Amino acid sequence: MQMADETKSEPAHAVEEVAGLDDLADAVLALRTRDEARRFLRDLCTLGELEALAHRWQIARLVDSGRSYLDIAETVHTSTATVTRVAHWLRHGAGGYELALERTARRQPGP
Repeated sequence: MQMADETKSEPAHAVEEVAGLDDLADAVLALRTRDEARRFLRDLCTLGELEALAHRWQIARLVDSGRSYLDIAETVHTSTATVTRVAHWLRHGAGGYELALERTARRQPGP
């Protein structure tokens, strides 16, 4: 029997509860091709939102590759504060960036 003042520990990669997030994740998982994903994302997001998401993913990939924050900011045309924020979530977030980077790296042809 658990006492009232005990706290439950969350898994290391817990994601906050967001209404509808599970349904959205299921919709993404139902897509099969890059074209399907592009069309879904375009219908779901404004062009500004798509640009912001694409920039964050580009930043995560560049941070992971070891590029300097200043170089990344200049390449992506963003602030070093944005690069720092993405880098923080890459290292201390829910593990989503890390998982996606790992899986997309496996799909890239080797040198």
